[in-house]
Amino acid sequence: MGTGGIIKKNISGWLIMLPPVILFAFFVWEPLLESVRLSLYRAQGIRTIEFIGFKNYINVVQHPDFLPALRNTFSYTFWSLIIGFLVPIVLAVIINEVRAGKSFIKTSVYIPNVVPGMAIVMLWGFIFRPGETGALNIILGKIGIAPLPWLTRPSWTIPLIVVTMTWKAAGATTLLYIAGLQGIDPELYEAAIMDGANIWKRLRYITIPCIYNLARTLLILQIIAVFQILYEPLIMTNGGPNNASISIMHLVYKFAFERFDYPKATAVSVIISIILVVLTLLYFKISKRQDS
Repeated sequence: MGTGGIIKKNISGWLIMLPPVILFAFFVWEPLLESVRLSLYRAQGIRTIEFIGFKNYINVVQHPDFLPALRNTFSYTFWSLIIGFLVPIVLAVIINEVRAGKSFIKTSVYIPNVVPGMAIVMLWGFIFRPGETGALNIILGKIGIAPLPWLTRPSWTIPLIVVTMTWKAAGATTLLYIAGLQGIDPELYEAAIMDGANIWKRLRYITIPCIYNLARTLLILQIIAVFQILYEPLIMTNGGPNNASISIMHLVYKFAFERFDYPKATAVSVIISIILVVLTLLYFKISKRQDS
């Protein structure tokens, strides 16, 4: 193939890619760059007034809610890895071992993903409501247990919110793991059983290694998603009690829609992006080292 043919082939490929590239640049890169620009200015609404450099970033970092929000966001991420990351794997393994009613169980597990997220948050807010009017406390009262504070106890707030998030999202992730498990060659299990391997050894030496790459991908996606948690603590606790559940995205919401200070809101957003980029690069570096 001559040079002209190669150029013609490349032009055809670029013409095919051009529409999605333009849309991606318009809806992703342009707002991102505009956010970075806005974070460096003092503004009235979204109308910039004067360039102030990194002053918005300094003011944001010195804000009394910033460190609690950042600490809580890492706490959300930690608890999501303890609860939300393991639950779908366990469910997938259990469902994969079930012989009867597998389709019904899959449908039941996935149903919470169909329900609107706001409805689920309000539902669990009612379940965990403190006092005698909360659904869970009503049930406990029937068996003689005094009402528990639930979301009003700071040490319980974040784990309970993560439980809500897990109940909402675990079904879809479970189906992904089930698809990965069904791609494992059954002869591997048959050979292991013939060699006397019990279920724990089969999980350790066959199941986990075969879904390792899938779990690794879903891990980083979950960290990115949980790090941007907003409406769960906003609706269930409004960041309380005493900032015990405020997230870094909740702080963005406060700057943007309560104080209408968009430069500071975009400054926090840029900080979030930088943290996520650093975490992602660190994750890929560790993964690459393990692969090698």
